[in-house]
Amino acid sequence: MLKNARGRKSSREKILDAAAELVAEIGAGRLTLDAVAERAGLSKGGLLYNFPTKDALLQAMIQRMIDQVTESRETLRSELEPGPNLEARLAATTLLKMCCGGKMQEIATGLMVATAENPRLLDPVRTVIVETLQRIKSDSDDLDSALLGWLAVEGLSNLEMHNLSPFSDQDRERIVQAINRLLTKGIAS
Repeated sequence: MLKNARGRKSSREKILDAAAELVAEIGAGRLTLDAVAERAGLSKGGLLYNFPTKDALLQAMIQRMIDQVTESRETLRSELEPGPNLEARLAATTLLKMCCGGKMQEIATGLMVATAENPRLLDPVRTVIVETLQRIKSDSDDLDSALLGWLAVEGLSNLEMHNLSPFSDQDRERIVQAINRLLTKGIAS
């Protein structure tokens, strides 16, 4: 989070926070720059100085989510025990911790409409997915297990992100344990 010399949030962070709150409440399709400026306690000119268009604001929101996931993954890197398929385990653990439930889920769900109207907003996400795949391929001891585990977590997290998961908490826990076994022990022949 960007703060000024006195420890207060920057205008940019206030705007992103306000926009995230509104997207979680009403969705990106109904989001207006006027509403964001009002929620952030700034003039519309102050908002436009930081984000000249609604798309620029939405792109910054998506980038901030990417940055939060990246930061979480790097924090986890020091916490996870070394072992097989480290990059796949990092990707899986990060997704399961951050993307399922809570504020990030509400924001991502709210942004779905905007990305449907403007698929280019997802270009940074596409880049992260390709980079993650490259890291998994270059790091994996057992590429088949790493790829299957990563795909399973992506599928599970996407179902949960969009409130489509049919799994009970017990089912989810069993699935997560199976993914962890797959990533650490590989595919049983």
